[in-house]
Amino acid sequence: MSRIVKIILAANLIALAILAFIYPQLMVAPGKLIPGHKQLEADCFACHTPLLGASSELCIACHKPADIGRLTTVGLPITKPLTTTPFHQKLATQDCVACHSDHAGVKRFRQQGRFNHALLKKDTLQQCQACHKAPADSLHQQISGNCSQCHKQEKWLPASFDHSKYFVLDRDHNARCVTCHLGNDYSRYTCYGCHEHSLAKIRRKHIEEGIRDFDNCVECHRSADEHDIRGRGGERDGKKDGKRGRKEHDDDD
Repeated sequence: MSRIVKIILAANLIALAILAFIYPQLMVAPGKLIPGHKQLEADCFACHTPLLGASSELCIACHKPADIGRLTTVGLPITKPLTTTPFHQKLATQDCVACHSDHAGVKRFRQQGRFNHALLKKDTLQQCQACHKAPADSLHQQISGNCSQCHKQEKWLPASFDHSKYFVLDRDHNARCVTCHLGNDYSRYTCYGCHEHSLAKIRRKHIEEGIRDFDNCVECHRSADEHDIRGRGGERDGKKDGKRGRKEHDDDD
């Protein structure tokens, strides 16, 4: 009896294997294809390599990278592109299945819809606003480019930049970014954008203290508190020089 059962099971397995190759769209397909690929529902091997899965090489056979986002597969202009900027032409590698999946039974876009920026060419990685709209809040309206100085490509939030680590923006320094950072270059800054910090005045006071390098202000000053001063070794000098600092401030007034 057990021998008969084994024969039946083996026969069923063989039949299923044969059917999977003859009618793969019925036996193993996880779901319907997108409307644009509807004519391929009975031709799995138009996109899949046997036993290896979906193949980017087969995608490119129909979807020419140079035309994606611009022309259809039959060469007609795309009047309503899915993206505002065609970017497939800027990919370092044409790895279609890294982002796209066709069947409705699985996620259409892998990685929860997040695009893998590692696929882009190196020079394209700095051109964020070619594909992304700049945030409309008051801070970002002052900034163009340089997104990577605060944000990472893997995850937009939280922003990695903490201004307080460099300088505390209190009520006395509630200024536009361009006041201190000229030309949208946030790797540099100047404190001479305000009348309180004229170069001549800063130079005179610092030379009196024996300080010759007064360009890198935040090395010693981390806030508007004139008595909270850090030396070049990172030690606090505010308590030691508090009375002297207050007198100098009164003299300036």
